[in-house]
Amino acid sequence: MSDQIAKGLEFEKKAEKKLNSWGIFSSKYEDAGDLYEKAANCYKLAKSWDQAGSVYVKLAECHLKMDSKHEAANAYADAAHSYKKTNTKECIAHLEQALNLFMEIGRLSMSARYCKEIAELYEQEQNLEQAIAYYDKASDLFQGEEVTTSANQCKQKIAQFSAQLEQYQKAIEIYEDIARQSLNNNLLKYGVRGHLLNAGICQLCKGDVVAITNALERYQELDPTFSGTREYKLLADLAAAVDEEDVAKFTDAVKEFDSMTKLDEWKTTLLLRVKLLLKAKEEEDDDDLT
Repeated sequence: MSDQIAKGLEFEKKAEKKLNSWGIFSSKYEDAGDLYEKAANCYKLAKSWDQAGSVYVKLAECHLKMDSKHEAANAYADAAHSYKKTNTKECIAHLEQALNLFMEIGRLSMSARYCKEIAELYEQEQNLEQAIAYYDKASDLFQGEEVTTSANQCKQKIAQFSAQLEQYQKAIEIYEDIARQSLNNNLLKYGVRGHLLNAGICQLCKGDVVAITNALERYQELDPTFSGTREYKLLADLAAAVDEEDVAKFTDAVKEFDSMTKLDEWKTTLLLRVKLLLKAKEEEDDDDLT
């Protein structure tokens, strides 16, 4: 390990020397770049990720001096992936440099990929606002390149986090839109009931019984097979429980569905919000009666 670090330092020193020497402009940066690349590889073998990241940034700068934006973008991405193991902030900063350069040279699919990666890092950090912003940008880029599946994956993340942040209407619109698109695609058709269930749960979180009833009618028009699904039955039972302000009925409906199809953490969290609202209403009514 220490042997690789020593080698890396030697290559790095030679690169600095090359940059500070007299010589043909482009050749000087090209030679220094080769040495930086060798240094970075040594640091990677030694698992010295910060040193590898730092050298990749220097390599990117050499490429920029030679106006090789594609190679510079790749070097920034390599720097980011080295820092990914030790420093999320540095990782994000260099991924942004990579995606901006790829945008400049029209490599939009690469930009989309790195945009999505930044979003995932913010997601890991639980910074949902920033995650939404980058998933949104990635979705637009994927859509522009007609990579619909990836665009929809990003949109689902936006809907998921929007609902977590209580931006229910935004989430509803996204889930309904994805459901609408999926109906025309034989591969995606099977996922429609799931998207409509998610939209319906967000409708429940808004607490407007009329809106929930209208939504269920709309979903049946959108997909006539939906009314025969367990997802529809769950939403209809929950809507009735909310209308009747019946916590026990609400709980039973959730339990019945969960016993057959395990509810994920996101759905459970949102349904718990609805249940707590229902409980508060029930207690309020009890207080009014005493």
